[in-house]
Amino acid sequence: LSEYVEGAHDQPHSCDLGVLQQDAFDAVEADAYWCLTKLLDGIQDHFTFAQPGIQRMVFKLGEVMQRVEPKLHAHLERNQLELIQFSFRWMNCLLLRELPESLSTRLWDTYLAEGAASFGTLHVYVCAALISRFSSELMQLDFQECVLLLQHLPTCSWDDGVVEEMLAQAHVWREIHDGAHY
Repeated sequence: LSEYVEGAHDQPHSCDLGVLQQDAFDAVEADAYWCLTKLLDGIQDHFTFAQPGIQRMVFKLGEVMQRVEPKLHAHLERNQLELIQFSFRWMNCLLLRELPESLSTRLWDTYLAEGAASFGTLHVYVCAALISRFSSELMQLDFQECVLLLQHLPTCSWDDGVVEEMLAQAHVWREIHDGAHY
């Protein structure tokens, strides 16, 4: 939108789309469609029978958590909390339900920049960074309290800086651990 509407870069959600000419609106719509198509290219198997892509991501999240947050991972296991109980939605909805819209947009922008081939791997590490942000709190909770927190994360007051930190942590962990065999 920023090519066509002044101020769209800073406030994309409050833009008056009525000021767009039809050809500009069509171009914006086409760009949005292309971006979504590129993002979904890498996760088509999330939406097929048995959702094997999501299953792989949840399994990988478990492996990542064992490496980057072993005490938290052990705590969750002791409380018989399986990652799929909350992370399935994280993988299926790409954190849209966990983050405010503006932060989801920032996150998806990074995913698009990563490209379809590595987006899924980065998303797993972002999910690990998200859990890690609540590590000290989760360590104090029992099964039910952990589930409630992880299914209703208190992220509404977060800003871009928090997502930037999570993305930075995810990139570092991916660089260190991706493809490592323990």
